[in-house]
Amino acid sequence: MLFGLTDYLPEAVLTVGDNLEFLIRILVAELFGFLIGLERSKRQKDAGIRTHCIIAVTSAVIMILSKYCFVDLIDLGIAGRNSDPGRLAAQVVSGISFLGAGVIFRDRNSSSIKGLTTAAGMWATSAVGLAIGAGLYWLGVMETAVVVISQTVLHRFPVGNDALVAQELNVRIADTPEMQKYIRQFVKSHGGHIERSDAVREGSVLELKLTVRCRQPITQDEGLDLIARNPDILRISI
Repeated sequence: MLFGLTDYLPEAVLTVGDNLEFLIRILVAELFGFLIGLERSKRQKDAGIRTHCIIAVTSAVIMILSKYCFVDLIDLGIAGRNSDPGRLAAQVVSGISFLGAGVIFRDRNSSSIKGLTTAAGMWATSAVGLAIGAGLYWLGVMETAVVVISQTVLHRFPVGNDALVAQELNVRIADTPEMQKYIRQFVKSHGGHIERSDAVREGSVLELKLTVRCRQPITQDEGLDLIARNPDILRISI
């Protein structure tokens, strides 16, 4: 609770203690933004420590402004006591949407979308900053801990699509439906699927450039063995 604004008295003024409290909130928000940004930075993401620190600090300041900067107007009767203190803070979410859009992109080599987790992390960082700015320290601590721990654990022990390894395959085969099905079955046997397929036909030969995600990576030796077992596979490179 703030020293000078605890009871929102008409004569309330910002004291040194109030400003010290604001400074503590800003520094704590920056610390938590640093922790979330550090996790993203270790993954070599575009939005790293500096970006997350700025988001957390700015969100905290906006929440402080939203809660306390209109108290003097209420005292003067310019603003009513029923004014919405969350209106300014609510715009943080809109602002983060623009930043998040800047880190989301479609990989041109596949159909996958990149940057979603980083954008979500920026959104979470803004929420941490808002919580700290409102003086809800433990809420900020809990969210930071949950975000950092969950991301660290899920990177160390990936599940679902995150557990699949992305690979590029260049395959030259006879242009028949049976051979295309054979290649799909080969990828499927490695616990994977084809994300993208580009094909170029040259007479009776089909050149395939495949982007695949497999649970068990395909090795070059397996590709050579595939060529040896099937004469309709002319070349395969990984």
